[in-house]
Amino acid sequence: MYESNNNNQYPNYYGSYSGNMDASSQNVSMSPANPIPPEPKKQKEKGGIFKKVAGMALSGVVFGLCAGSIIVIMLHLAPGETAQEKSESMSITENTNHAVADQDIVKEAEEIATANISGDTVVSDVSQVVENTMPSVVSITGMYKVEEDNYFGFHNFRTESESPGSGSGIIVGQNDTELLIATNNHVVEDATSLAVQFIDDTTADAVVKGTNADVDLAVIAIPLENISRETREAIKVASLGNSDVLKVGEPAIAIGNALGYGQSVTTGVISATNREYTIEENTACLIQTDAAINPGNSGGALLNARGEVIGINSSKIGGSVIEGMGYAIPISTAKPIIEELMTKTTRTKVEEAQKAYLGIVGISVTSEVQEAYGLPEGVYVTQVFSGTGAANAGLVKGDIIVEFDGEKVRTMEELTSLLECYEKGSTVEIKIMQGSPSGYQENTVTVTLGGRVDS
Repeated sequence: MYESNNNNQYPNYYGSYSGNMDASSQNVSMSPANPIPPEPKKQKEKGGIFKKVAGMALSGVVFGLCAGSIIVIMLHLAPGETAQEKSESMSITENTNHAVADQDIVKEAEEIATANISGDTVVSDVSQVVENTMPSVVSITGMYKVEEDNYFGFHNFRTESESPGSGSGIIVGQNDTELLIATNNHVVEDATSLAVQFIDDTTADAVVKGTNADVDLAVIAIPLENISRETREAIKVASLGNSDVLKVGEPAIAIGNALGYGQSVTTGVISATNREYTIEENTACLIQTDAAINPGNSGGALLNARGEVIGINSSKIGGSVIEGMGYAIPISTAKPIIEELMTKTTRTKVEEAQKAYLGIVGISVTSEVQEAYGLPEGVYVTQVFSGTGAANAGLVKGDIIVEFDGEKVRTMEELTSLLECYEKGSTVEIKIMQGSPSGYQENTVTVTLGGRVDS
């Protein structure tokens, strides 16, 4: 945790004014040896009205300066000190101090002009906020599965390859053995490997601990034993704020691994709150900001002027066509989900020879299929191999797998990714939807996973 070093105080004003107006101080000879000549007869001057106006304007300026000096003096009166006493004490200041004090007034007035109306911070300089917060934000790089359609003649061949990608994350806590980092689900989805870079440029491999695709959130974990003592001292757990009290127009600061180049900072304001946005059939209320959120910023922090995390950025929302409209998941929405994901069992991929095998062939139920046939979202089972864990548990063609060992399943890719973290012989509960004359009914079965050699 950390605290911002911003001081919520208005600047002090300093100035000194002096003047002795008695005749004895004037260096003017009044002796008869120098008689005062009679005044010449005044002639009517051209443009007299304009000179009068100018004189009145000058008098106003002088009056304003005098009034300003009185206000400044009164702001700095000591207890029991009168304005006259303060003025007299200030009059003994050397003339050189007048210039310095006047410069201070101008400088501090300029600072007030750039300050937030609430007096919380100076918006034009966020360096201290960034310095305090940057140790809580990490860069994430990984290798991701990519499927491509390749056509040869009249045949379509799907090939799978790996491609690098990048994202960001926020350090949200640790348990006895792991450092825990929040990010977007789409940052870890389909990843074959993940690496995290800290503020001191050291890196460590990470694994997925829990995901929630509906709200695009995930938590990844790094064993503490894989992080050096120096790095542990350099990093911080982020301070989470309250996005429910955000006001449109207040400052916003985004930190993330934009374009994979490393941590960078962009600034703006809160453009809107509770902005409804629908992505992949899921509607969420998000924070809109004009702080630039580019690819690679996903999973990074959106901060308020006190350095508190108020949102988790997502570059997946909005698209590159839009300019000045970035979105973030409100931290008040994300916090309970992140806390729940932090309690999940860390999923570590097992060696190929030890990987579990369910024993089905399945396809993802797309939104088009859902609308056309009224099927539940999940993995539609098209074939069950005899002698496998799925067959022994009673799964049949037409069943739809919607949950695997407590994790919601929407696609065949998600189910395959989960299976990569289980050893053969593991026992899991699988929630399925089975067809009946009255529609689909939910059922939970216990499956003992086998290995590929069992098929």
